[in-house]
Amino acid sequence: MVAITDKTALFTKAKLMRGFSDPSRLSILETLLDGPRKVNEIVMATGLSQPNVSSHLSCLRDCGLVSTQSQGKFVIYQLSDPRVNEILNLTSSLLADVARGVYECTRYDSEDELAVDLPKEQING
Repeated sequence: MVAITDKTALFTKAKLMRGFSDPSRLSILETLLDGPRKVNEIVMATGLSQPNVSSHLSCLRDCGLVSTQSQGKFVIYQLSDPRVNEILNLTSSLLADVARGVYECTRYDSEDELAVDLPKEQING
């Protein structure tokens, strides 16, 4: 039986991973790998709508995955911690080794369901 503290730790880790699991949020995080950006720059880089980007940035900020900095009338978003960068890079590295299994996995949503918010060019490469 798992102790309550272990369950709490697992639940908290699962919540953290949800920040990475949404394709729109992941697209935003990957855009921020190149450095700090304004909302309009993130919109242009991801192809997502401005309200959608703002909503996801709020979620990512609340989760502690991105931080903000005011620059005049603009808000600049950046990855909050170098370990976020490491997680994204490790994920890409791991995926290179297990891509076939992940692609063929039937236990998770299909590509069409996951890609609801992403433009087709981002889905197809």
